[in-house]
Amino acid sequence: MSKADPKSCPWPGRDPFYVAYHDEEWGVPEYDDRALYEKLVLDGFQAGLSWITILRKRKNFRRAFDDFAPKKIARYQPKKVAALMQDAGIVRNRMKIDGAISSAHAWLDIMETGDGFSKFLWDFVDGQPIVNRYNAMAQVPTETALSRAISKKLKSRGFKFCGPTIVYAFMQATGMVNDHLTNCPRHAACADLSRS
Repeated sequence: MSKADPKSCPWPGRDPFYVAYHDEEWGVPEYDDRALYEKLVLDGFQAGLSWITILRKRKNFRRAFDDFAPKKIARYQPKKVAALMQDAGIVRNRMKIDGAISSAHAWLDIMETGDGFSKFLWDFVDGQPIVNRYNAMAQVPTETALSRAISKKLKSRGFKFCGPTIVYAFMQATGMVNDHLTNCPRHAACADLSRS
């Protein structure tokens, strides 16, 4: 798909970095427990910012947060938090950093007491992505009854920065919902992935 493809979803614009994310990652079903934690935390860091800002800093986030290994993050001490607050390569927000640590504890609890974080999330959609058929960006919601239900459940388990809008963006990013517009070549491609 070229960066100027008029049939693609319009939101990445012509930014090659953003177009690559749209073409290769967004909407692809993700089932890895750790990767889902990373994406949820990064979506939380996005709150109040643009996703491209977080995407451009993702490599720095992975370095700073030990490749988003929840077992390591759950053990972060004040000295590590202070170091993160001095790291210009990431978003230096104390509440969001503390939220990532709290969410790591919640992730570990789900991994130890249930069938894993992936199953916990994907059970909300019966293990299969919801394939929407939107023709225009104006039709795409920012939250749904399902994202509100997942948000409520995540919060009850101890996750932070996981409001309904953040959760819906997370669902789109991880392919729990396919919100590529119907005329976008990635709509069919991601739908095919959901059936495999």
